[in-house]
Amino acid sequence: MAEQSATEAAADKLAAPAEEMINQWVEPLRQWVEQTFGLPLWGINLALLLLAVLLLHLIERVVLSRLATHAEKSRNLWDDALVHGLRHPLSFWLYSMGVLLALGIIAGQFSLGGAEKYLGTARQIVTLLALAWALIRMVKRFEALRTMPPPGTNVNAMDATTASAISKLLRAVVVVLVGLAILQNLGVSLSGVLAFGGVGGIAVGFAARDLLANFFGALMIHLDRPFKVGDWIRSPDREIEGTVEDIGWRLTRIRTFDMRPLYVPNAIFTSISVENPSRMYNRRIFETVGLRYEDAAQVGPIVAAVREMLEGHDEIDQTRTQIVNFTTYGEHSLNFFVYVFTRTTDWVKYHAIKQDVLLRVHDIIREHDAQVALPGQRLHFADVLSFEGRHHEHDAEAENAAASSDTQTRGSRRRSDSTAAATSSSAPVRRGDEASDTQETPDADSDA
Repeated sequence: MAEQSATEAAADKLAAPAEEMINQWVEPLRQWVEQTFGLPLWGINLALLLLAVLLLHLIERVVLSRLATHAEKSRNLWDDALVHGLRHPLSFWLYSMGVLLALGIIAGQFSLGGAEKYLGTARQIVTLLALAWALIRMVKRFEALRTMPPPGTNVNAMDATTASAISKLLRAVVVVLVGLAILQNLGVSLSGVLAFGGVGGIAVGFAARDLLANFFGALMIHLDRPFKVGDWIRSPDREIEGTVEDIGWRLTRIRTFDMRPLYVPNAIFTSISVENPSRMYNRRIFETVGLRYEDAAQVGPIVAAVREMLEGHDEIDQTRTQIVNFTTYGEHSLNFFVYVFTRTTDWVKYHAIKQDVLLRVHDIIREHDAQVALPGQRLHFADVLSFEGRHHEHDAEAENAAASSDTQTRGSRRRSDSTAAATSSSAPVRRGDEASDTQETPDADSDA
């Protein structure tokens, strides 16, 4: 109690000079405004409050502008983030406090005693919100400065994925702490909230297990760092391929090569294989070239010339494995293969280098009077003479068959002639009989 009374006495001693200063400067100004403009005391207070807020805002803008100029010249990144974080939240706090103080003046004028309690709570909440806004802006600005440091700061750039993960974690901490402080100012018991969170966390965990799985999947991505923003990734297990644009706490946004956004839940990455071609050291050229069998004598010189060409190529990495060898006797060609690595990993430049290498290989083949083999088919006859003998035998058999067919034709003609003769000899007799029959019929008719 003695310590408390001493503190209060010290506070009274410090407040006494302030009250004297107010009585010396503010009261004469109030009296002058009241006599000149005929405004009531509470109206004068509102006018003075408005002027004070505008003046403070002007001072704040000037001070922050000069601080920003000095911060840009320094090599420290924290001062840039601090000035950037205070710029808009401080203006918000000034105007919000001015409005709340004006409402307090109006409430005192109209005897709204209960409103002062709520206005005090509102001022505390506005202060906490402005503080949270400033901290969040500072964290985001510092993230941007660490990923892309301005020139002259001598700060190494941080990985965008790591910086984003740390930034999101800090912002989440700020939101949680400020939220708890606001609840406490509203009269909510924090112990009850924490107890409810512990008991209800189990039910929430079962209800939102997919959400939690995605959250921990994002955490594993940030810790293991299999890929980062800007990497080209693909999955041999799923149809996932494209450039990573954003890694969130629930989804990862991937831009496919046909420029479509692909949203993948982070839990997927804990159960599939992910390939990251962006982290390749080189790109490989692996091609097989086939020569004709007629050019078998030139295979060795061609392979040696191709190897010499690759050893002198500026875009081929000479520290990596280089293989140019004759490999197989193919069905239509003598095959040798080219196995080298380019210095670049850029997709477009790689194909230009590969085209140059293949065209040089073709020129080497032509310089050695050889050709690239094409699929073909060749027929071999065992003996030409035996083929001619078989041809004569075939002709003799054809002549014998023709002779026998002539003999059969002549015999059939003779048989047909004899048959025709016999038919012609018997025909008059039949005609005579028919005549006699015809003659008998009129006699019978005449007798009748």
